Amino acid sequence: MIGHSGLPLILTLAIGLLLGLGTYTFQFAKGLAYFSNDPAACANCHIMNDHLASWQKSSHHGEATCNDCHAPAAALPKLINKADNGWNHSLKFTLQNFAEPIRIRQINFEVVEANCVRCHLDLTHELRASLGARQETRCTKCHSGVGHGPRR
Repeated sequence: MIGHSGLPLILTLAIGLLLGLGTYTFQFAKGLAYFSNDPAACANCHIMNDHLASWQKSSHHGEATCNDCHAPAAALPKLINKADNGWNHSLKFTLQNFAEPIRIRQINFEVVEANCVRCHLDLTHELRASLGARQETRCTKCHSGVGHGPRR
């Protein structure tokens, strides 16, 4: 039995093991790439290949990257969003616990909608003003295929 003097050693070894495994996994999964603005980073996982290919053929290909639509514009919210999505993606893909085709979460859907409005403010301002409180306006209701082509 290990006494109180051995407890710091066991804790140090356990923390070191967790940090080592975490660092190796982050490196293996190309984790730093997700902090870039390169759309190819989003396809590090094979399940995103169709999304990357459809974006490359979309009307937004020359105008917007994945982050422009799928991440908040401000720096801190963008980093929080990327960390949250990175954690969720790594957990679901590691445990093979995801739906195919993958589906956007509500929080991410709201980010996409906010970015549509932000980028197309000149158009959306007039539309929202004309509709007033009569109807909730969702860009993707009519324009669902803009970023990734027709729905699969």
